Amino acid sequence: MPRHNSYFRRSLTFQSFTLTLGTMLQLLAALLGGLRVVFRARADLVLENLALRQQLAAFVHGGRRPRVTAADRWFWCTLRWLWSRWSDVLVFVKPETVVRWHRAGFRRYWKWLSRRHRQGRPSVDGRIRDLIRRMAAENPTWGAPRLHGELRLLGLDVSERTVSRYMPRRRPQLDVIQRWVTFLRNHRDAIAAMDFFTVPTASFRVLYVWFAIGHGRRLILHFDVTAHPAAGWVVQQIRETFPFSNLARHLIFDRDSIFSAQVVSAVKSFGLQPTRTRWRSPWQNGVAERWIGSVRRELLDHVVIFNERHLRRLLREYVSYYHDDRTHLGLGKATPKQRPADRRPEGESRVIALPRVGGLHHRYCWRAAA
Repeated sequence: MPRHNSYFRRSLTFQSFTLTLGTMLQLLAALLGGLRVVFRARADLVLENLALRQQLAAFVHGGRRPRVTAADRWFWCTLRWLWSRWSDVLVFVKPETVVRWHRAGFRRYWKWLSRRHRQGRPSVDGRIRDLIRRMAAENPTWGAPRLHGELRLLGLDVSERTVSRYMPRRRPQLDVIQRWVTFLRNHRDAIAAMDFFTVPTASFRVLYVWFAIGHGRRLILHFDVTAHPAAGWVVQQIRETFPFSNLARHLIFDRDSIFSAQVVSAVKSFGLQPTRTRWRSPWQNGVAERWIGSVRRELLDHVVIFNERHLRRLLREYVSYYHDDRTHLGLGKATPKQRPADRRPEGESRVIALPRVGGLHHRYCWRAAA
């Protein structure tokens, strides 16, 4: 019995010691946290006073519009790096200006570092550069691969890209440019293009607009709207755009997955030559891309679309305005349907505005005064 009592007393003593140690650790952590808060508040107060004094000194020396010196820039860039609340006390410049200073200093630092520790491939000797230019001048029909091969036979170790970099740039001949422009003008009536673009609605749905445009007069040959595009639907649109007529011989389109092999086969069956652009090269279908930009800037950026019927009606009005009223720089500032100039009538007259596309655009013409 005494043995059990002594064991019980030792257990109570150990538990009391454990509780006392835990309490002491909690008190120590609370004390350290309090000291940290006090010192942080003290540091914030010191930095705030320093920032305000620096700005006050700038105003004293510079007047109402203080002159920002290099020392001011270094001070605020360093303060931004050390103190999270630096922007709260900034008065004489905007925080974006300090960020711009910091980025400029970062670029200068790395520029200095790269010059000090310059590594990488050695620069090309000046005599080799002069030789490349001389060989290019003496052989105007040679390109970089031919020059590179000749330099290798001379035992000079340079890459073909280096040869291309130091070759003089030859200006294209004006007669060649004129021949190419003439070729495009003679064949643009036989070229058409098609593409898609998306339009979000008020209910956060996405509608898809398909259209075909002719390169000759920038005429919209056909368009339609759907919420669920598919290859079969695109084939039907092409069939409606080019029904038993030779409106075009070549059809340009990109490599969107919806323009699948089924669409390519259908284009060939309609008597058209399909021409697909390269990957991520929208400039190769520039006429269609420019029309998409015009639709967005002149119509879709100013309205909220509710549904397919609403979008189809607005596009129909815009296409009518685009064909009949809107001037086009690529057509000599004429309209795609060649709107005739409005002659001023005899006597008193004035210019009136005819609203188009719900008042977003207007057409102007002369009217005799009443």
